[in-house]
Amino acid sequence: MAQPANGEGHPARSARDVTALLAAWGDGDREALDRLLPLVYAELKRLAHARMRGERGGHSLQTTALVNEAYLRLVDYRRVRARDRSHFLALAAQAMRRILIERARARSAAKRDGGGAALALDAAADLVGARAGELVVLDEALTRLAGFDARKAQVVELKYFGGLTNDETAAALDISGATVEREWSAARAWLRSAIAGA
Repeated sequence: MAQPANGEGHPARSARDVTALLAAWGDGDREALDRLLPLVYAELKRLAHARMRGERGGHSLQTTALVNEAYLRLVDYRRVRARDRSHFLALAAQAMRRILIERARARSAAKRDGGGAALALDAAADLVGARAGELVVLDEALTRLAGFDARKAQVVELKYFGGLTNDETAAALDISGATVEREWSAARAWLRSAIAGA
């Protein structure tokens, strides 16, 4: 997929335009997402970059690959009802989490099988290379957390996998910033304990 322009300085880049395009997308207009992407591409790249921070250097290709794969998944979502920009970024964060976890699982399976089968996104697979096992364990713990406290799991997903700030997370979940901080702190403590026991 060709890299779209980042939309900075674009006259249509307003909250109202983004919200209108999100509503059209939710009503089944697949082209609305194509018109939306240039307006939010820079933010999607920021999310992908935030998730990959701390990995090996030189990740511009991997960041782009992750954003493009997330975009392709968003195109396939049916009847999405993103309320606003923050909610859309939350959906993108969820897509990125799924992509990273799938790549981590595939990489772990390839190592166990002794094979080096190529993955659909080799570049994305590289970004989870050495930490594939850690991501899988985190995902399993996060899934358990979601089973009894969905909001805490959502906060972790948005902040850790999506790289959203407290304010963006609060807007996406329609809660206060103070609640985000409490949920984030409690969720991290629970996850540390769950992962240590894994």
